[in-house]
Amino acid sequence: MSKSDVVELSPEAIAFENLLQSGGAPTELDIRRNATENLHRAASEPEGVTYREVDANGVFGIWAEPVGANTDFVLLHSHAGGSVVTSAFVDRKLAGHIAKAVGIPVLVVDFRRAPENKYPAQLDDVETAFEWLLEQGYPSENIVTIGHSIGGFLSLAVALRRRDAGKSLPGAIVSISPWADLGIANDTIESNAETDKVLSRGLLEFFREAWIGGTETAADDPKVNLNASDLSNLPPTLVSWGTYEVLAGEDEELAGRLKAAGNHVQSLPVAGAQHSYVWAAGRVPETDKAIQEIATWVRTSLAF
Repeated sequence: MSKSDVVELSPEAIAFENLLQSGGAPTELDIRRNATENLHRAASEPEGVTYREVDANGVFGIWAEPVGANTDFVLLHSHAGGSVVTSAFVDRKLAGHIAKAVGIPVLVVDFRRAPENKYPAQLDDVETAFEWLLEQGYPSENIVTIGHSIGGFLSLAVALRRRDAGKSLPGAIVSISPWADLGIANDTIESNAETDKVLSRGLLEFFREAWIGGTETAADDPKVNLNASDLSNLPPTLVSWGTYEVLAGEDEELAGRLKAAGNHVQSLPVAGAQHSYVWAAGRVPETDKAIQEIATWVRTSLAF
């Protein structure tokens, strides 16, 4: 190719070239991230759901909208992965299934990941997306924060942050398999070690170090530990977990603490289910049954 043949490329084309040539020996983190991106295959592609990418004030997101959806309401969904792995692309299909069951759109947030971005980057991104939805005309009471694993933490944590700042709260919260206690001390961490096929004490310790290691935030800080937080004055909240997961004990404790704090709380333990069982949306009947129960609860809580 001669110099005269050189084409001036757009920034997007250059970024695509860089993606294609990114190589070299993968790090342990690269391997973990690449492997977990395949988790999207656990869910089927939901029929009658359209997708588009959006820029929510600098936060990348995927907008999923079922055909005939009630667009007066919206789900704000945070994905799993301990702050370190997976992405909005992994959760795109399962979020579509949940949105279709509820009958409203969902914004799947692709928050920044640790260890490159420590706490509170993830919470900052979810709140930025919340504010973007407000700018789009959604009243806060018509927004449902939802997520699983660390996303389950974020669905509650964003409401706690907004409550403490005197800002408007979501109309409801759905927290699935939330990481509720960074102390990693509940009895089910050990008693469910053989049945949980996703999490382990070692993996949780890896995620914790990546997320808050080297910061001034301790594992028992109420800002990152839901079971050490003031849980009062929150909107209706559903907490769900699989009985086979190592987080089952702390999730049950979280539901109890929410209720004791005076909130309207629905507990949904799913017998024999794994951590983040919603990954299997559209393929596993136990998952689909739980999603239908969650959808019914959301519609009842928002009265539509």
